[in-house]
Amino acid sequence: QVQLVESGGDLVQAGGSLRLSCAASGRIFSSDAMGWYRQAPGKQREMVASITSGGITNYADSVKVRFTISRNSAKNTVYLQMNSLRPEDTAVYYCNLRNPALERDYWGQGTQVTVSS
Repeated sequence: QVQLVESGGDLVQAGGSLRLSCAASGRIFSSDAMGWYRQAPGKQREMVASITSGGITNYADSVKVRFTISRNSAKNTVYLQMNSLRPEDTAVYYCNLRNPALERDYWGQGTQVTVSS
């Protein structure tokens, strides 16, 4: 089993920055990919950013340039640096660990990010 614990969510003004962290524990494989998703009220959960074990990143068009995903494999931690935040970034942000080859898909409990205008 895998446990994912997010932290760093907060209330911030538009234009501000936040850094989310997700610490993974349990049975972690070096081939696991990790990522961040978000879900705003009344909307479907959407991918924000992902990073493979090899460091290849992928971003939603809406956050490109503004957000940066990174990971510290030694600490089994993934980060999401969010700059130039907008009110539309307001959502619950979820950490995800995925490894389709091993049929692994785990989610954290989420952390609230609220951006005021």
